Amino acid sequence: MPLFRRRTSEESAGNPQVLVMTMARDEAEMLPRWVKHYAEQVGIENLVVLDDNSTDGSTDDLGCTVHRLPQLPGPGYEGVRMQLLSGLASGFLALYDYVVFVDADEFLVADPTKHADLPSFLATRRDRDVIAPVALNVVHVADLEGPLDADEPVLGQRRFAKFAPLMCKPQVKQVPAAWKWASHGIEAPFAIDTELYMLHLKFADREALRRVAAHRRALVEADGRAIKSSWSREAEEIVAVLDRATAGVDPDRVAEFNPAEVDLSGIVEHKGGWYRSVGRGQVAALEQQPLRRVPSALLGKV
Repeated sequence: MPLFRRRTSEESAGNPQVLVMTMARDEAEMLPRWVKHYAEQVGIENLVVLDDNSTDGSTDDLGCTVHRLPQLPGPGYEGVRMQLLSGLASGFLALYDYVVFVDADEFLVADPTKHADLPSFLATRRDRDVIAPVALNVVHVADLEGPLDADEPVLGQRRFAKFAPLMCKPQVKQVPAAWKWASHGIEAPFAIDTELYMLHLKFADREALRRVAAHRRALVEADGRAIKSSWSREAEEIVAVLDRATAGVDPDRVAEFNPAEVDLSGIVEHKGGWYRSVGRGQVAALEQQPLRRVPSALLGKV
Protein backbone atom coordinates (compact mmCIF):
# COMPACT_ATOMS: atom_id res chain seq x y z
CA MET A 1 0.00 0.00 0.00
CA PRO A 2 1.44 3.40 -0.93
CA LEU A 3 2.31 5.75 1.91
CA PHE A 4 0.30 8.60 0.39
CA ARG A 5 -2.90 8.68 -1.63
CA ARG A 6 -3.46 10.88 -4.67
CA ARG A 7 -6.97 11.74 -5.74
CA THR A 8 -8.17 9.59 -8.66
CA SER A 9 -8.44 10.88 -12.20
CA GLU A 10 -12.24 10.91 -11.83
CA GLU A 11 -11.95 13.06 -8.70
CA SER A 12 -9.46 15.39 -10.40
CA ALA A 13 -10.98 15.88 -13.86
CA GLY A 14 -10.04 19.16 -15.55
CA ASN A 15 -7.84 21.71 -13.83
CA PRO A 16 -7.04 20.68 -10.25
CA GLN A 17 -8.79 22.20 -7.25
CA VAL A 18 -6.25 24.23 -5.30
CA LEU A 19 -6.41 25.66 -1.79
CA VAL A 20 -3.94 28.36 -0.73
CA MET A 21 -3.36 29.23 2.90
CA THR A 22 -1.17 31.57 4.90
CA MET A 23 -0.59 32.37 8.55
CA ALA A 24 -0.18 36.03 9.34
CA ARG A 25 0.06 38.54 12.15
CA ASP A 26 -0.30 42.28 11.60
CA GLU A 27 0.22 42.21 7.82
CA ALA A 28 -2.01 45.14 6.87
CA GLU A 29 0.25 46.22 4.00
CA MET A 30 0.65 42.79 2.42
CA LEU A 31 -2.57 40.81 3.01
CA PRO A 32 -4.85 42.75 0.62
CA ARG A 33 -2.34 42.17 -2.18
CA TRP A 34 -2.02 38.48 -1.16
CA VAL A 35 -5.79 37.96 -1.27
CA LYS A 36 -6.14 39.72 -4.63
CA HIS A 37 -3.32 37.72 -6.21
CA TYR A 38 -4.40 34.28 -5.07
CA ALA A 39 -8.11 34.96 -5.57
CA GLU A 40 -7.33 35.63 -9.22
CA GLN A 41 -5.42 32.34 -9.35
CA VAL A 42 -7.69 29.89 -7.51
CA GLY A 43 -10.83 31.79 -6.42
CA ILE A 44 -11.35 33.69 -3.18
CA GLU A 45 -13.45 30.83 -1.79
CA ASN A 46 -10.31 28.67 -1.86
CA LEU A 47 -8.18 30.94 0.34
CA VAL A 48 -7.60 30.50 4.08
CA VAL A 49 -5.88 33.04 6.32
CA LEU A 50 -4.88 31.87 9.79
CA ASP A 51 -4.81 34.97 11.98
CA ASP A 52 -2.04 34.70 14.55
CA ASN A 53 -3.48 37.25 16.99
CA SER A 54 -3.35 40.34 14.76
CA THR A 55 -4.02 43.67 16.45
CA ASP A 56 -3.99 45.98 13.43
CA GLY A 57 -7.31 44.96 11.84
CA SER A 58 -5.46 43.42 8.88
CA THR A 59 -7.63 40.29 8.77
CA ASP A 60 -10.95 42.14 8.89
CA ASP A 61 -13.09 42.17 5.74
CA LEU A 62 -10.63 40.25 3.56
CA GLY A 63 -13.44 38.40 1.79
CA CYS A 64 -11.86 34.97 2.25
CA THR A 65 -11.98 32.46 5.09
CA VAL A 66 -10.19 33.79 8.18
CA HIS A 67 -9.63 31.61 11.23
CA ARG A 68 -8.50 33.45 14.35
CA LEU A 69 -6.05 31.36 16.35
CA PRO A 70 -5.60 31.26 20.12
CA GLN A 71 -2.28 32.47 21.51
CA LEU A 72 0.58 30.32 20.25
CA PRO A 73 3.56 29.56 22.49
CA GLY A 74 6.76 31.56 22.12
CA PRO A 75 9.26 28.77 22.81
CA GLY A 76 8.31 25.92 20.50
CA TYR A 77 6.33 28.29 18.26
CA GLU A 78 7.75 26.98 14.99
CA GLY A 79 7.06 23.33 15.84
CA VAL A 80 3.47 24.11 16.79
CA ARG A 81 3.02 26.17 13.62
CA MET A 82 4.25 23.35 11.38
CA GLN A 83 2.08 20.79 13.19
CA LEU A 84 -0.97 23.01 12.73
CA LEU A 85 -0.33 23.75 9.06
CA SER A 86 0.51 20.15 8.21
CA GLY A 87 -2.62 18.87 9.94
CA LEU A 88 -4.86 21.37 8.18
CA ALA A 89 -3.27 20.60 4.81
CA SER A 90 -3.82 16.87 5.30
CA GLY A 91 -7.49 17.47 6.01
CA PHE A 92 -7.96 19.78 3.06
CA LEU A 93 -6.45 17.19 0.73
CA ALA A 94 -9.61 15.12 1.23
CA LEU A 95 -11.35 17.81 -0.85
CA TYR A 96 -8.61 19.51 -2.86
CA ASP A 97 -6.06 18.20 -5.34
CA TYR A 98 -3.33 20.51 -4.07
CA VAL A 99 -2.70 22.54 -0.94
CA VAL A 100 -0.32 25.50 -1.06
CA PHE A 101 1.21 27.19 1.96
CA VAL A 102 2.93 30.55 1.49
CA ASP A 103 3.76 33.45 3.77
CA ALA A 104 1.84 36.70 3.30
CA ASP A 105 4.74 38.23 1.35
CA GLU A 106 5.23 35.23 -0.97
CA PHE A 107 3.57 35.18 -4.39
CA LEU A 108 3.60 32.14 -6.67
CA VAL A 109 3.42 32.72 -10.42
CA ALA A 110 3.57 30.01 -13.06
CA ASP A 111 5.71 30.97 -16.06
CA PRO A 112 3.26 33.12 -18.08
CA THR A 113 4.89 32.12 -21.35
CA LYS A 114 3.81 28.51 -20.74
CA HIS A 115 0.84 28.53 -18.35
CA ALA A 116 -2.29 30.64 -17.90
CA ASP A 117 -2.33 30.40 -14.11
CA LEU A 118 -1.38 28.23 -11.15
CA PRO A 119 -4.10 25.55 -11.62
CA SER A 120 -3.29 25.10 -15.31
CA PHE A 121 0.39 24.72 -14.42
CA LEU A 122 -0.48 22.10 -11.80
CA ALA A 123 -2.62 20.25 -14.33
CA THR A 124 0.64 19.46 -16.14
CA ARG A 125 2.36 18.29 -12.92
CA ARG A 126 0.01 15.61 -11.61
CA ASP A 127 2.93 13.19 -11.27
CA ARG A 128 4.68 15.52 -8.77
CA ASP A 129 3.76 14.91 -5.14
CA VAL A 130 5.53 18.05 -3.93
CA ILE A 131 6.77 21.08 -5.88
CA ALA A 132 9.14 23.89 -4.94
CA PRO A 133 9.39 27.14 -6.94
CA VAL A 134 12.38 29.14 -8.07
CA ALA A 135 12.49 31.87 -5.43
CA LEU A 136 13.42 35.49 -6.07
CA ASN A 137 13.86 38.23 -3.50
CA VAL A 138 12.35 41.27 -5.21
CA VAL A 139 14.38 44.30 -4.12
CA HIS A 140 13.86 48.04 -3.94
CA VAL A 141 16.63 49.92 -5.72
CA ALA A 142 15.90 53.20 -3.99
CA ASP A 143 18.16 55.27 -6.26
CA LEU A 144 16.05 54.26 -9.27
CA GLU A 145 12.60 53.38 -7.90
CA GLY A 146 10.12 55.38 -5.83
CA PRO A 147 7.69 54.31 -3.10
CA LEU A 148 5.23 51.55 -3.98
CA ASP A 149 1.74 52.43 -5.15
CA ALA A 150 -0.49 49.93 -3.31
CA ASP A 151 -3.08 50.06 -6.12
CA GLU A 152 -0.64 48.97 -8.84
CA PRO A 153 1.26 45.71 -9.39
CA VAL A 154 4.60 45.49 -7.62
CA LEU A 155 6.40 43.96 -10.59
CA GLY A 156 6.90 46.90 -12.88
CA GLN A 157 7.32 49.33 -10.02
CA ARG A 158 10.10 46.97 -8.96
CA ARG A 159 12.27 45.46 -11.72
CA PHE A 160 15.19 43.88 -9.87
CA ALA A 161 15.61 40.73 -7.82
CA LYS A 162 18.11 38.26 -6.40
CA PHE A 163 17.86 34.49 -6.46
CA ALA A 164 17.19 33.03 -2.98
CA PRO A 165 18.16 29.32 -2.78
CA LEU A 166 16.87 28.63 0.73
CA MET A 167 13.50 30.11 -0.22
CA CYS A 168 12.95 27.42 -2.88
CA LYS A 169 10.63 25.71 -0.41
CA PRO A 170 8.25 22.73 -0.86
CA GLN A 171 5.21 25.00 -0.88
CA VAL A 172 2.87 23.01 -3.14
CA LYS A 173 1.78 19.46 -2.37
CA GLN A 174 -0.86 16.90 -3.25
CA VAL A 175 0.07 14.39 -0.53
CA PRO A 176 -0.32 14.69 3.27
CA ALA A 177 3.42 14.83 3.95
CA ALA A 178 4.22 16.97 6.98
CA TRP A 179 6.16 20.22 6.70
CA LYS A 180 9.13 20.94 8.94
CA TRP A 181 11.86 23.58 9.42
CA ALA A 182 9.58 26.60 8.87
CA SER A 183 8.18 24.84 5.75
CA HIS A 184 11.64 24.58 4.19
CA GLY A 185 11.41 20.82 4.72
CA ILE A 186 8.88 18.05 4.16
CA GLU A 187 8.68 14.30 4.65
CA ALA A 188 8.51 13.56 0.91
CA PRO A 189 10.90 14.03 -2.03
CA PHE A 190 10.57 17.24 -4.02
CA ALA A 191 12.29 19.11 -6.80
CA ILE A 192 12.50 22.75 -7.84
CA ASP A 193 10.39 23.47 -10.90
CA THR A 194 11.81 26.16 -13.19
CA GLU A 195 8.33 26.93 -14.57
CA LEU A 196 7.09 28.13 -11.17
CA TYR A 197 8.37 31.33 -9.56
CA MET A 198 7.97 32.56 -6.01
CA LEU A 199 8.32 36.33 -5.72
CA HIS A 200 9.27 37.26 -2.16
CA LEU A 201 8.31 40.87 -1.46
CA LYS A 202 9.88 41.39 1.96
CA PHE A 203 12.59 43.61 0.44
CA ALA A 204 10.41 45.24 -2.23
CA ASP A 205 9.97 48.54 -0.38
CA ARG A 206 12.64 50.07 1.82
CA GLU A 207 10.40 51.86 4.30
CA ALA A 208 7.93 48.98 4.56
CA LEU A 209 10.89 46.70 5.26
CA ARG A 210 11.93 48.96 8.13
CA ARG A 211 8.43 48.91 9.65
CA VAL A 212 7.94 45.16 9.31
CA ALA A 213 11.43 44.30 10.59
CA ALA A 214 10.94 46.47 13.68
CA HIS A 215 7.58 44.85 14.39
CA ARG A 216 8.97 41.31 13.98
CA ARG A 217 11.93 42.11 16.21
CA ALA A 218 9.44 43.27 18.86
CA LEU A 219 7.59 39.94 18.61
CA VAL A 220 10.85 38.05 19.14
CA GLU A 221 11.55 40.13 22.23
CA ALA A 222 7.98 39.75 23.52
CA ASP A 223 7.55 35.99 23.33
CA GLY A 224 10.70 34.44 21.85
CA ARG A 225 9.15 33.29 18.57
CA ALA A 226 11.34 32.72 15.49
CA ILE A 227 14.38 33.69 17.54
CA LYS A 228 16.79 31.89 15.18
CA SER A 229 15.40 33.54 12.05
CA SER A 230 15.95 36.92 10.43
CA TRP A 231 13.12 38.19 12.65
CA SER A 232 15.68 38.61 15.44
CA ARG A 233 17.72 41.17 13.47
CA GLU A 234 17.39 44.88 14.15
CA ALA A 235 15.40 46.84 11.57
CA GLU A 236 18.28 49.17 10.72
CA GLU A 237 20.55 46.18 10.17
CA ILE A 238 18.12 44.65 7.67
CA VAL A 239 17.65 47.96 5.83
CA ALA A 240 21.42 48.43 5.67
CA VAL A 241 21.79 45.01 4.03
CA LEU A 242 19.26 46.04 1.38
CA ASP A 243 21.03 49.34 0.81
CA ARG A 244 24.40 47.64 0.31
CA ALA A 245 22.90 45.03 -2.00
CA THR A 246 21.38 47.67 -4.27
CA ALA A 247 24.02 50.40 -4.18
CA GLY A 248 25.41 51.83 -7.41
CA VAL A 249 23.15 49.90 -9.78
CA ASP A 250 23.64 50.59 -13.48
CA PRO A 251 20.38 49.26 -14.94
CA ASP A 252 21.90 48.88 -18.40
CA ARG A 253 24.39 46.36 -17.05
CA VAL A 254 21.92 44.13 -15.18
CA ALA A 255 20.93 40.95 -17.04
CA GLU A 256 17.48 39.40 -16.84
CA PHE A 257 17.16 36.46 -14.48
CA ASN A 258 17.21 33.10 -16.25
CA PRO A 259 16.52 30.01 -14.07
CA ALA A 260 18.54 27.89 -16.50
CA GLU A 261 21.66 29.78 -15.41
CA VAL A 262 21.46 28.90 -11.69
CA ASP A 263 22.64 25.62 -10.21
CA LEU A 264 19.65 23.96 -8.54
CA SER A 265 21.28 20.57 -8.08
CA GLY A 266 22.46 20.97 -4.49
CA ILE A 267 19.54 22.87 -3.01
CA VAL A 268 17.32 19.93 -2.00
CA GLU A 269 18.92 17.85 0.78
CA HIS A 270 17.74 14.45 2.03
CA LYS A 271 18.51 13.84 5.69
CA GLY A 272 16.93 11.57 8.28
CA GLY A 273 13.82 10.80 6.28
CA TRP A 274 13.16 14.46 5.48
CA TYR A 275 13.85 16.57 2.42
CA ARG A 276 14.59 20.26 2.72
CA SER A 277 15.90 23.24 0.82
CA VAL A 278 19.33 24.40 1.89
CA GLY A 279 21.69 27.19 0.87
CA ARG A 280 21.92 30.91 1.34
CA GLY A 281 19.03 32.34 3.34
CA GLN A 282 17.20 35.60 2.76
CA VAL A 283 19.85 37.97 4.08
CA ALA A 284 22.87 36.01 2.81
CA ALA A 285 21.29 35.72 -0.64
CA LEU A 286 20.66 39.45 -0.64
CA GLU A 287 24.31 40.08 0.14
CA GLN A 288 25.91 37.45 -2.09
CA GLN A 289 23.69 36.71 -5.09
CA PRO A 290 24.10 38.81 -8.25
CA LEU A 291 21.45 41.37 -9.02
CA ARG A 292 19.17 40.44 -11.91
CA ARG A 293 16.22 41.97 -13.70
CA VAL A 294 12.85 40.41 -12.97
CA PRO A 295 11.90 38.31 -16.02
CA SER A 296 9.90 40.55 -18.34
CA ALA A 297 7.10 37.96 -18.60
CA LEU A 298 6.41 38.43 -14.87
CA LEU A 299 5.94 42.19 -14.97
CA GLY A 300 2.42 43.11 -13.89
CA LYS A 301 1.72 39.62 -12.52
CA VAL A 302 2.08 40.51 -8.82
